[in-house]
Amino acid sequence: MASDIRVAGVPAYFRAAGINNGLTASELGLSYLLPRAIGSARAAEIMLTVEMSTPRRPHASPGEPRRRLRPAPRHLLRHRRAHHRFSQAGIELTKRSLWASLDASSLETHMDAEGLGQLFVRLTTKNFEEAVRARRDKRPPEFTD
Repeated sequence: MASDIRVAGVPAYFRAAGINNGLTASELGLSYLLPRAIGSARAAEIMLTVEMSTPRRPHASPGEPRRRLRPAPRHLLRHRRAHHRFSQAGIELTKRSLWASLDASSLETHMDAEGLGQLFVRLTTKNFEEAVRARRDKRPPEFTD
């Protein structure tokens, strides 16, 4: 994400997986860099829904026509229900880091805050251990935070 130019082929995919493990999706500067690369709405969608994103142009260039808005696709409604299976602390801290990235003075400062948020969830919950057990037992995790 910190590269000047990003190139990805068709088989590539991207996702913010930390939230799947009961932590936050904000790590390694992702909540600072991703909104700047693809826009804050799309970044929030990827970081809060664990959606896998395939390579595509992040936005239309000035000469391209704008796309018409369509009703919300069914997969977004499924993602809304999926929020209930994520850690509430992880969701809250991911949202806070996304909003804080808009006012962050530097990537380094923001990464420090992201790291503290991730550490906070890791130390104050048993979410990560539950995610590991659930993966081993082939069942969805049950976060109790």
